[in-house]
Amino acid sequence: MKSVYIHIPFCRNICSYCDFCKFVYNEKWVGAYLTGLRNEIKDRYMDDSIRTIYIGGGTPSALSIEELRRLFKIISIFKTDELEEFTFECNLSDITKELLVMLKYNKVNRLSIGIESFNKKNLAFLERTADFKDAEEKIKLCREYGFNNINIDLMYAIPGETLSDLKKDLTLFLKLNPTHISTYSLIIEDHTKLANANTDYIREELDYEMFKTIEKRLSGANHYEISNFSIPGYESKHNLVYWGNEEYYGFGLGAAGYIDDIRYQNTKNLKEYLLGNYVAEKEILGKKEKMDYEIMLGLRKYAGIDINKFKEKYGEDIETVYNLKPLFKNKDLIKKKGHIFINPEKMYVMNEILIKII
Repeated sequence: MKSVYIHIPFCRNICSYCDFCKFVYNEKWVGAYLTGLRNEIKDRYMDDSIRTIYIGGGTPSALSIEELRRLFKIISIFKTDELEEFTFECNLSDITKELLVMLKYNKVNRLSIGIESFNKKNLAFLERTADFKDAEEKIKLCREYGFNNINIDLMYAIPGETLSDLKKDLTLFLKLNPTHISTYSLIIEDHTKLANANTDYIREELDYEMFKTIEKRLSGANHYEISNFSIPGYESKHNLVYWGNEEYYGFGLGAAGYIDDIRYQNTKNLKEYLLGNYVAEKEILGKKEKMDYEIMLGLRKYAGIDINKFKEKYGEDIETVYNLKPLFKNKDLIKKKGHIFINPEKMYVMNEILIKII
């Protein structure tokens, strides 16, 4: 079985920090894009049984109901008899009874809502809008229509944000009783409004304090990946495909995928995409490259890498391929119950540890 990511590159508003492939919503472009998306899927989908689907963006909920009907008709091409999880990203402002009925009818069973913050100063900086009372009402409506698996996104380490600001956000987020929270430290990416304005990061010490504050406040949840917390049983099955280094299709402008030992990145050029020139970059992986990805992705999870599964998958002993003894000795890594994982106390410097291994 495979998984599917579908990218919808349209937004009603462009946020200051966003470097994803996106455009301001344009009805004419949406129509052409959905035709291109259908053509790509028909051309590249290999009739696999699909386990998870994730519709992201951009802002998929920016599409009209009629455009969403077209999108779900395209998605009906997939074999979904064994579908376990179907996630749809949306903004609070787009959530209506009509949208929820449409999603439910088309087998969506998980919502991911981009809130980021309820702090007015943070929202102005990010060029977003969110209101707590509105969020309460909208999430209550989602539950009334049978959506109990709900993720909400929290962004922190925003210039000007204090620990007190973050703690207030965490209190409000928890009042919404989500089943899953994704937390992201602000990254100032090239070609974003923030980068163009030469925005500086907050102090690294404060960023670390915020990371530890989030860990402490969400300690009752399953912190199963460096940025993700859930009620047990509500971990993102789709994202675990990525972190498990398993294969998945990426369809749409700028989407990434991993099929038949090839990692690929689709073009971000709409004109090229509509001409059928979908893939911009390909990386053909040998066994060593696949094992390197297994390390880089698998150690993002707090459970880490299953030693026996690694050997079954690659026919190699992980401790033979990689010199891990120095990392066990200095307690960067821990080996326990058949797994190798990063010391939870050192997860904040995960990238430095991965560099030592690779």
